Amino acid sequence: IKGQSMLNHKRTLIAALVSVSLMGCGESTTQTEAKPQLTAQDAKQFLQQAQNDIAKMQVPAAHAEWSYATNINFDTAAVSAYFNEVLSTKVANLAKEAAKFNDVDVDADTRRQLDLLKNSLTMPPPADAAKAERLAKIGSDLSAMYGSGEYCSEDGTCKSLVEMSSEMATLRDADKLLEYWTGWREVSKPMAGLYAEQVSLANEGASELGFENVSALWRGKYDMPADEFPKELDRLWTQVEPFYESLHCHVRAKLGEHYGEDVVPQDKPIPAHLLGNMWAQSWGNIYDIVKPQQEMKVPDVTGALVEQGYDEIAMVKQAESFFSSLGFEELPDTFWERSMFQKPEGRDVQCHASAWDLDDKDDLRIKMCIQKTGEEFNVIHHELGHNYYQRAYKDQPLLYRGSANDGFHEAIGDTIALSITPKYLKQINLIDEIPDASNDIGMLMQVALDKIAFIPFGLMVDQWRWKVMSGEVTPEQYNQLWWELREKYQGVMAPVERSADAFDPGAKYHVPANVPYTRYFLAHILQFQFHKALCDIAGDEGPLNRCSIYGSEEAGKALNEMLEMGMSQPWQNALETLTGSPQMDASTIADYFAPLKTWLDEQNATRQCGW
Repeated sequence: IKGQSMLNHKRTLIAALVSVSLMGCGESTTQTEAKPQLTAQDAKQFLQQAQNDIAKMQVPAAHAEWSYATNINFDTAAVSAYFNEVLSTKVANLAKEAAKFNDVDVDADTRRQLDLLKNSLTMPPPADAAKAERLAKIGSDLSAMYGSGEYCSEDGTCKSLVEMSSEMATLRDADKLLEYWTGWREVSKPMAGLYAEQVSLANEGASELGFENVSALWRGKYDMPADEFPKELDRLWTQVEPFYESLHCHVRAKLGEHYGEDVVPQDKPIPAHLLGNMWAQSWGNIYDIVKPQQEMKVPDVTGALVEQGYDEIAMVKQAESFFSSLGFEELPDTFWERSMFQKPEGRDVQCHASAWDLDDKDDLRIKMCIQKTGEEFNVIHHELGHNYYQRAYKDQPLLYRGSANDGFHEAIGDTIALSITPKYLKQINLIDEIPDASNDIGMLMQVALDKIAFIPFGLMVDQWRWKVMSGEVTPEQYNQLWWELREKYQGVMAPVERSADAFDPGAKYHVPANVPYTRYFLAHILQFQFHKALCDIAGDEGPLNRCSIYGSEEAGKALNEMLEMGMSQPWQNALETLTGSPQMDASTIADYFAPLKTWLDEQNATRQCGW
C-alpha cells in the first residue's frame, strides 16, 4: 500500500510473528510433583538455547519465503508455509517458556531478552490445544476472506480491491466512488463474529503469558508502562493537530467546490469515499483537486532518468552511493547477485518493494519490480535504508536484531527519502538547477497529502483495537467505535449510515491480518525528527524541507551509532543517541511544513474550519 513500505521482518524475530497464525503450540501437562525453583542462571541458559534453536531454523525459513516471493507456485508456497509454521510454532513455545521466568530475579539485560521473546507473539494461543487450533483456523479464515474478497455489481461485473483502488485514485464520480466504497465493505461483514471469537481466545493466551489481555501485551512493547503509551501517542498527536486541521480545512473546501457542498458540507467531517483512497488514509491521489493554482517548476526526475540512460541497476547503484557518501560500506557482491530488481519473465512474483536480510549477517537483498520513475527512485533509497539498518545491528544477540521499536525501521527508510531533495538531485546531476522556494508549496502539499493526512489514521487503528481487546467495548459496538474514532481524529465520516451488522474495520487488511499499526504512526513522527537531527549534524542551515544529508560523513556516523544498537536498549536511549533527547517530538513537522502552513492559513482565512 502506498505510504506503507513493507520491510521483510523474517530476519527480525520480534516482528516475524506479526501476521502468523499459530497452531498446536500449547502443552498439556499434569503436575505430579513440585518442580525445582527456577534461577537467574536457568534463565540465561534458556535464552542461549532458545536463540540457538531459532538461529538454526530461521535461515532455511527465510530462503523458503524468498523463493516463494520471487517465484510464486504450488511448490514454493507449500515449502514456505511449512517452514513458516515450524518456526512460528517453535517461537510460540519459547515465548511461553519465557513466561515461566516472570517472577525470577534476573539482571536487566536478561529481563529485556525474556520480555522481547515473550512479547514476540501478536495473537498468543491458549495452552489448550483445541483452542489454539481454533485460533489458528480463525486467523486463516479471516485472511482468506480478505484476500479473496471482491465486489460484484448488479450487472454481474466483479472487481478486486486492487482494481477498485486503482480506479478510485483518479475517479471523480461521487456516485461510483460510493458504490465501490460500500461494495468493498460487504466483504468484511461476515468477519465480525470470527474477530470477536479470535479476541476472546487470544486474551486467554495473553493471560497465560502474564498479561491482563492482548491490549496490554501490544501496548507493553514500547519500553514504558502499557497504560502510559496511549497517552504518549495523544501527546504527539496534539503537536501535529493544528497543521492537520489546516490541511483538512483546505481539502474539504476544495472538495466542496468540486462536488458541491451538498455532497461535502463545510461544517462536518469529510465523506470518506472522496479522498482518493479506499480507506481515506492518505490523500495524495486528489492532489489535482487541491493543488495550488500558481504555475510551479517541479523537477522532472522521471524524464531525467530516461534521458540520462538510467536502468534499474543504475538507479540502485545511485541509491547505494547516497549511503557511501555518508561513510557506510558498500553493499556486498551477493546483494547484486541475489536481489530481484525487475519482474522476471514467465513467472509470478510479489512486486511490492521490500528489503530482506536472509541470514542475519550479510545476505542483504531488495525485491522490487523497478519502474524507471522518480517515485521509484525514492522507494529504492527507502528500501536500502532498511538494508543498512539490518547490517548495522547484525552483531547484536539474535533477540536484539531489530529496530529500537517497530516504528524505527520504517522511519529510517523514510528519513533517507526525505533527503531526495532538489539539492541532492542537482549534486548527482539529475537536474541542472534548483527551483526557487516559490515552487516548494506544491511539493510540500504532495508530501502532506501522503504523510500528514495519514497520521491520525495511523493513530486510531490501534486505538480501536486496544479498546476492543481490553473488552472496553462489546462486539455490538465495534463499528460504532470505529467511526467515532475516525471522526474524532481524522475528521472523516462514513458517507452513508452504517448498518448494525457492519464491520468496517475488517475492510482494512491490517485488522483481519492482525498486523499492529502504531508502527506506522510512529514512523511518520520519527522520520521528521530524525531528518532534523541529521540536517543539524550535517550543518545544513537552510529550510528543513530543502535539506539533504548527502555527502555528510558526520551525519552518517551519528546515524550508524543509533542503528548499531538494534533493540539492545530501550528505544528512548537509541533516540537520544541521535537526537540528544529521549522523547519523541512532532514539532519538527511544523518546521518542515512551515511554508505550506503559511499558505494554507491564507487560503483558509475566510473559511469555516473544524468539524
